[in-house]
Amino acid sequence: MMEEDRIETNSVKAWLLAARPKTLSGAAVPVMIGVALASVDARQYGDDVFSWLAALLCFLFAFTMQIDANFINDFFDFVNGTDNTETRLGPRRACAQGWVKLDAMKKAIALTTCLACIIGLPLVLFGGLEMILVGAVCVVFCFLYTTHFSYLGLGDVLVLVFFGIVPVCISYYLQLHTVTWQVFLASLACGLVIDALLIVNNFRDRDTDREAGKNTIIVRLGEQAGLQLYLGVGLGAIILGGTFWMNGHPLAFFLPLVYFVFHVFTFLKIKRIGKGKALNLCLGETARNIFIYGVCVTVGLLLV
Repeated sequence: MMEEDRIETNSVKAWLLAARPKTLSGAAVPVMIGVALASVDARQYGDDVFSWLAALLCFLFAFTMQIDANFINDFFDFVNGTDNTETRLGPRRACAQGWVKLDAMKKAIALTTCLACIIGLPLVLFGGLEMILVGAVCVVFCFLYTTHFSYLGLGDVLVLVFFGIVPVCISYYLQLHTVTWQVFLASLACGLVIDALLIVNNFRDRDTDREAGKNTIIVRLGEQAGLQLYLGVGLGAIILGGTFWMNGHPLAFFLPLVYFVFHVFTFLKIKRIGKGKALNLCLGETARNIFIYGVCVTVGLLLV
């Protein structure tokens, strides 16, 4: 019997699995890059410009929203019948396995949503009242992704926006109250890197998603196009990273080439495996690659 089969209902371990800590790299990396860009550019204005408190709040908000999104996804996929335990290829989910009761998950979603709002509210002091609107949009689309947009094949667009443009640009804006074109291009690159996680997830689930009427971009484009898309987002991120080089940060361009080597190896493994639960290994590798990219860009920016 697998260890997961012995998990007690609503136990600490059950909640830890529901929170999906491996996905937190996708929440950390955009903020990491936005903060690093702001830290470098703030040097020309003096040490008192950069706020570590604002940076910390950005990280905490991103982590809490990611956990909230995971809870929402777990709950609604089970309620909508998407998480069929017999045909599911991905990691087991808490509600579907009975590790977390539906009423408890509802309360957890309400709690994490409120907690994210409480954490994000002080950011008004650093970025103005418009931060309330940004936070509200994040919360709304956190729900809409699982309930609507993922079924329409728009999940990849939301990843670009909410794991690229929004966190990178807002983390920068809160420090310097502006957003440069370099920051915007860096946010797009970050979004592409993180989208690889969604691509491999949808590539693995393409057959079951098609049966469930979930028209992801892989279902729409097909297997071969999906493979090329996975490779392409990594290459696109590297090309967009040329903005670092052009703006006096060559290491922020060259160090991520290490990431791209890992990305290519993972792509070849996805191509070789083709289908089935074995692709979960590639899911874990992709999460690792995202973190490598974030570290390489951040170190490349700070080592000036």
